[in-house]
Amino acid sequence: MQNTTDVLFILLGAIMVLAMHAGFAFLEVGTVRKKNQVNALVKIIMDFAISSIAYFFIGYSIAYGISFFQAAPVLIESNGYELVKFFFLLTFAAAIPAIVSGGIAERSKFNPQLIATFFLAGFIYPLFEGISWNGAFGFQDWLAANFGAGFHDFAGSVVVHAVGGWIALAAVLLLGPRHGRYGKRGEIYAHPPSSIPFLALGAWILTVGWFGFNVMSAQAIEGISGLVAINSLMAMVGGTLAAFVVGRNDPGFVHNGPLAGLVAICAGSDIMHPLGALVTGLIAGGLFVYMFTITQNKWKIDDVLGVWPLHGLCGVWGGIAAGIFGQIALGGLGGVSIMSQLIGTALGVTIAFVGGYLVYGTLKKLMGLRLSQEEEYNGADLSIHKISSTPAND
Repeated sequence: MQNTTDVLFILLGAIMVLAMHAGFAFLEVGTVRKKNQVNALVKIIMDFAISSIAYFFIGYSIAYGISFFQAAPVLIESNGYELVKFFFLLTFAAAIPAIVSGGIAERSKFNPQLIATFFLAGFIYPLFEGISWNGAFGFQDWLAANFGAGFHDFAGSVVVHAVGGWIALAAVLLLGPRHGRYGKRGEIYAHPPSSIPFLALGAWILTVGWFGFNVMSAQAIEGISGLVAINSLMAMVGGTLAAFVVGRNDPGFVHNGPLAGLVAICAGSDIMHPLGALVTGLIAGGLFVYMFTITQNKWKIDDVLGVWPLHGLCGVWGGIAAGIFGQIALGGLGGVSIMSQLIGTALGVTIAFVGGYLVYGTLKKLMGLRLSQEEEYNGADLSIHKISSTPAND
């Protein structure tokens, strides 16, 4: 039974991850063009509100079989531990639309995105969350019986980040590129970040909050591990250094580098040796820069913040890396199977991409996803750009 210390522990984790949503907001604000900054801010906070409703009424029950339609005495057992656990896991669920937001920025309609958020946080994400973290459908038991260990994802490299990134890829492909991003003859027209300071602020907020994301995933004070904290640090440093070198000192890449490393270390942060975490982060930082460049310039996929390379691909790498560097032979603590990691990661990617394509494809057919060319030219969504111009009284 959890005590008040556990309640406080996980509540602090929830608050730290909640603060990360400010990081998502400012990372997007700094990356998009100035005319779309207000849209980015409003979109992130509205996505969190819609996610809270969807996860409270539907998603948490799908993932863990727990309903909040119960008498108050049941809800406050163990000092309300289940309530703050919900709060903590909600902040993970709400990260999915926050990730997607960065990919579809500057040309997506506002209201269809809120509808998509409801289905992502209420149905798509909780489905794989329940499979991975609650043993739904016997999937983990099957992996353990056949490969010696279940799918290991301590803090969500795959469950959160890869799922968010692959949903975003589906949405980006359905939306198409921003007007003026690519020419008819294959020309590439850059849309540089509007504010490197805002972008850097967002990256720093995310980086600091990530230690709550990872360490507090123990969900009880007795499970807290300094190994998780140090592995997160080493992966963060590795991602930064690799992005600096591969990205040739580009400030946008440098500030996304630590995020790439932190995405990748989530899955195995509790079982790797710190040297394995450093290598995981180094590979993730280089992978992000290389694949961001390829997707934007060669494949003409207009993923504004690069959320598919950052979350989708680095999340996949994190799931696989846990199976490699978690092995005792490589300094890890063991209890992990590379085959289980490959199968579990593949399942997460499949659910995310297919689910994202169904949600956004249906919305595209029923109400459209894109702004008109005129709306896009003037700013992401005029309906939320109406800032009061009433003069103040002297």
